[in-house]
Amino acid sequence: MNSGAKERVLSGIQPTHESFHLGNYLGAIKQWVDLQNSNDAFYCVVDLHALTVETKPEDFRRRTLSSVAQLIALGLNPEKCTLFIQSHVPAHNQLAWVLECLTGFGEASRMTQFKDKSQKAGSDRTVVGLFTYPILQAADILLYQANKVPVGEDQRQHIELTRDLGQRFNSKFGETFTIPEGYILKAGAKINDLQDPTAKMSKSSASASGVIELMDSPEINTKKIKSAVTDTGRDVIFDEKEKPGVSNLLTIYSALTGKTIAQSQEDFTGKGYGDFKGAVAEVVVDYLNPVREKANELLEDETHLKKLLSIGAEKAEAVASKTLSDTYKALGMISRA
Repeated sequence: MNSGAKERVLSGIQPTHESFHLGNYLGAIKQWVDLQNSNDAFYCVVDLHALTVETKPEDFRRRTLSSVAQLIALGLNPEKCTLFIQSHVPAHNQLAWVLECLTGFGEASRMTQFKDKSQKAGSDRTVVGLFTYPILQAADILLYQANKVPVGEDQRQHIELTRDLGQRFNSKFGETFTIPEGYILKAGAKINDLQDPTAKMSKSSASASGVIELMDSPEINTKKIKSAVTDTGRDVIFDEKEKPGVSNLLTIYSALTGKTIAQSQEDFTGKGYGDFKGAVAEVVVDYLNPVREKANELLEDETHLKKLLSIGAEKAEAVASKTLSDTYKALGMISRA
């Protein structure tokens, strides 16, 4: 079990698209960057989880490497954290099977995300991996003896399942796993869709024009922001109920400049929506330009990028193999001579 001086943090992100979006960064990754400075942080690109969505192999490979490059460009430092690809550590699957054998069918069936997605797709088109997804996620967490798991509110139920399975194993077979706490990320950084400012910014949005992609060109993101839905009136005021569009743009401006919402409002006193959108676009472009350039630079040297991933996998495997060995020993499984 993790007994180091620093608390251990574990989180992961799927490589399901060519680019992360601004909501991914401000809602989660930016806080991962902060957490790596004071914690023993493990971050993985969860490619096994991404297999629940059908993807062409060449796209899958490119997106996985792009995800790693973007994470580094956004501030994850392989010298400060353990950054790796999930499938590079086979113990994830091995521990997941053990936990599947401790999970009740009804317990797994109650996972909200599975119910929502399977109802939309229909049972014949829903893969078994989507059903067992939360159990693999529990293995991801327990494998590294994580103390804290930084996640969004929508993952709270999965963290509870992880805690239940860890406690169940410990009570049956002896203390083996650290029981993690969900570290629910601050809601203040929630970024909404530019075209539907009452909905969270998401890759599954009806229109790509509502999503600010980190790897998009300055011209594309400027156009998206200038075309963002605002509201009736002219004043730039933060009011999520009456002015969700303006409030969303103020949130973006505030998050990227470091100013408070009140200070951000003051910047646009007496100015119209045109000036406001232009200023937000400028801030976004200036912020994302070096990120995109750094990510592209990393992708041009794939050998170096894969070397960083190899080092990360070795560090991750050192912890994971110990946990898996302890798990098998507790179960009474025979070790290989």
